[in-house]
Amino acid sequence: MMNKNEYKNFDAIGLANLVKNGEVSPYELLDLAIEITEENESEISALNIRLYEEARSYIKNELSGGYLEGVPFLVKDLNVSIKGIPTTMTCDLFKDNIADFNSHLIEQYKKAGLVIFGLTKTPEMALSLTTEPLAHPPTRNPINKKYSSGGSSGGSAAAVCAGYVPAAHGTDGGGSIRVPAALCGLFGLKPSRGRISSGPLIGEGLGGMVTSHVITKSVRDSAVILDISKNNFLGEPYYTTDEKVFLNEIDKPTNKLKIAYLTKDFFGTKISNELNQNTIKIAKLCQSLGHEISEEEIYLGDFDILRAWKILPGVNLLNIINQKCMSLKIDIKDANIEPLTMAWIDDAKSYSALDYHKTINIMHAIGRKISYYLSKYDLILSPTLAIPKLEIGVIKGDHTDIDKHLNFLFKSFSPFTAIFNQSGGAAMSIPFGKTSDGFPLGVHFAGGIGDELKLLKLAYQIEKTAPWT
Repeated sequence: MMNKNEYKNFDAIGLANLVKNGEVSPYELLDLAIEITEENESEISALNIRLYEEARSYIKNELSGGYLEGVPFLVKDLNVSIKGIPTTMTCDLFKDNIADFNSHLIEQYKKAGLVIFGLTKTPEMALSLTTEPLAHPPTRNPINKKYSSGGSSGGSAAAVCAGYVPAAHGTDGGGSIRVPAALCGLFGLKPSRGRISSGPLIGEGLGGMVTSHVITKSVRDSAVILDISKNNFLGEPYYTTDEKVFLNEIDKPTNKLKIAYLTKDFFGTKISNELNQNTIKIAKLCQSLGHEISEEEIYLGDFDILRAWKILPGVNLLNIINQKCMSLKIDIKDANIEPLTMAWIDDAKSYSALDYHKTINIMHAIGRKISYYLSKYDLILSPTLAIPKLEIGVIKGDHTDIDKHLNFLFKSFSPFTAIFNQSGGAAMSIPFGKTSDGFPLGVHFAGGIGDELKLLKLAYQIEKTAPWT
């Protein structure tokens, strides 16, 4: 029988191969995943909902092959629906928000044989880059429990880092896959706009900035789950077509890439010396792999980016709250909602349709400027984060200052990630290097729409040359 340490050493493809070869059963893998979860969950607090019996029922009654048959898996409690299970967004207001259907992505996961045994925690309504909802215990980083695992896919990142699962679903509207991947020493790919369906209930999130994918230990797991997940549904508002099978392509020779590395963020602020040296180090590694590197400066301070980040999430939040309160017959005035969330809802009521339209135009203008640089270079390289570790308690929802919150998130903490949600291009965080006190560092590579294969092939090269697991 496999033991817990052996289980933790496999990625999803490795576990699936063991199942295919009859060396381990899906029940054994699920039992190990649950045992590891229960041993760690009281300290880490990565889950909102346990679905242990539902997972056993799925293995017994529905499991019928698939590339990742029998692999334990966790889904973020946001933007997807599992029939019969509440989607709460870690907000007590929605504890009775029971889905009556599976979203397209969940159907794809089930067809692939992934065994979903829980929903992972987010900040309330996914409005932060750390997972510290006031009504629930914070999600802690398994590397050092004084620190955050990031957000908004912080529960998923913590679960993978602690060994509950080799891969877990996340969503990314401003860095919510890449930020926690960086903090937890994991691989996180944000797909292009249109690559992954949010249907059938959701057409787009945040004006097309939100997408789903996974946080993983290995590059190949990210590639195969992208193959499983990619959009082939009718009536989608966006499409990113690619007939290639990503998993079959990542180990093939890659073309010489032109990579621009940044020593300043998009607001003109110089990157710290420690992070800058790490960025230059991986740039030189890319050069040794046959790629061309150049220093570049990209300034986007002429755009009112933070106002856009105030209006678009606020209007999106107001729409969700109104819809859910109406369908669940809830009066929001009686709800236990964080002060910051309520302030954002109230602020959103002050904007007109014209304000919203102007905000969308800002997003598209940023996309055009990024596209100009991506006509000169294949990829843009930077640190993933300007602050490589975040103590629990630094970011909270116990105040009403939205501007202060956004300034910290997108100027001080994570100035590199959200721009590529606005542009719609694919982007990834790779674990590379450590801080002086041993905390993992993430490096960020970003491309254009449809550049997932370019990113995955480079990540696979780096993983083989400078492995992080």
